[in-house]
Amino acid sequence: MTDSTLDFGKVQRAVEAKLNDEFTPVHLEVVNESHMHSVPPNSETHFKVTLVSNQFDGIRQVKRHQLIYKVLSEELAGPIHALALHTFDPTQWQDANVPDSPNCLGGGK
Repeated sequence: MTDSTLDFGKVQRAVEAKLNDEFTPVHLEVVNESHMHSVPPNSETHFKVTLVSNQFDGIRQVKRHQLIYKVLSEELAGPIHALALHTFDPTQWQDANVPDSPNCLGGGK
């Protein structure tokens, strides 16, 4: 077993912990979608985040994303290459439709 195999999930756990601490979510789902891209096995480079928080009430999507980028600045400067964000306040979440992510079209796929 390699060190990277032993650490698999480390980035995802860090993302989940930081978002939980900062936003006290009503709902949080962090999905590692790296396997859908041209990256080595066990990569943690592409994530989809669905985050529902009372803190998003009255805040536009762009500002919500900026808040998340700030919290995850370390991960975005390092291991995370792509981050799909789906953010809602609790009222929006009642009627929300979170789209499936497309498969990678680049990198030889």
